Amino acid sequence: MKHWLSAARPRTLPLALASIFMGSFLAASVAKFDWLIFALCCLTTIALQILSNFANDYGDTQNGADLAGRVGPERAVQSGAITPKQMLNGIIFLAILCLLFGISLLYFSFKDASKNEFLGFFALGLLSMLAAYTYTAGKKPYGYAGLGDISVLIFFGLVGVLGSNYLFTKTFDWMNVLPALSCGFFATGVLNINNIRDIESDTRAGKKTIPARLGRQSAVAYHWILLILGMSSILVFSILQGEYKFQYMICFPLFLMNGFKVSRLPNPDPMLKQMALSTLVFVIVFGVTQLF
Repeated sequence: MKHWLSAARPRTLPLALASIFMGSFLAASVAKFDWLIFALCCLTTIALQILSNFANDYGDTQNGADLAGRVGPERAVQSGAITPKQMLNGIIFLAILCLLFGISLLYFSFKDASKNEFLGFFALGLLSMLAAYTYTAGKKPYGYAGLGDISVLIFFGLVGVLGSNYLFTKTFDWMNVLPALSCGFFATGVLNINNIRDIESDTRAGKKTIPARLGRQSAVAYHWILLILGMSSILVFSILQGEYKFQYMICFPLFLMNGFKVSRLPNPDPMLKQMALSTLVFVIVFGVTQLF
């Protein structure tokens, strides 16, 4: 069981929940919150994130990225703790959970709405599952082409925030794109830390992540850009809202500390968990300030 828990990578779960929390807080700020929808959103997202982590463990071993000498935490399939067949079965099990939670979520959210909305979000859910699996698994994983950053920005930012918000409100507000981008940029920062750590092993395996393409120094500069864009997006949102609720800025030192540590640490792996937790804390503080 401890190997399965490790393969689930619990430290990534706060990041997955951050976008759901953001979308939920934005809905609550306009009196459109529902606890059942929130709970099902969280369950669906957690299942999808663990599915992605299992697929990453499975795919990186199959494609040679989790080789001996890798800097990061030991992977379950690469170490032999879980066989490839067992991990594939685990992926299938999580896919079934995603469908069960996701269909329940859509039923309660759209039971009084049109069939087209239900089908549209169901298709989006299937696309999210496909993106989670094909990031590093399959014959042509897009993560090996350096497209993981775009995927994270879309699914952990725009889709996660705007999609969850729509499930509550049944409306789309262009202003919410800014907090969605903020979550997306911070989530991409977490991926970038992971990829900076794995530059050498990814290069050997032909995994052309952005850090593997740019080198460490430029990847650190890119990390600072992501952090600045994340903070700037939410500041612009607050200014355009005209309410000037900037209390969430007390979280900005956490992101600045992350940037400095990533710049200086030979192995930035400890900052991956710090960045994920900092993003969740930021979202909670931001959300509370929107409600009061």
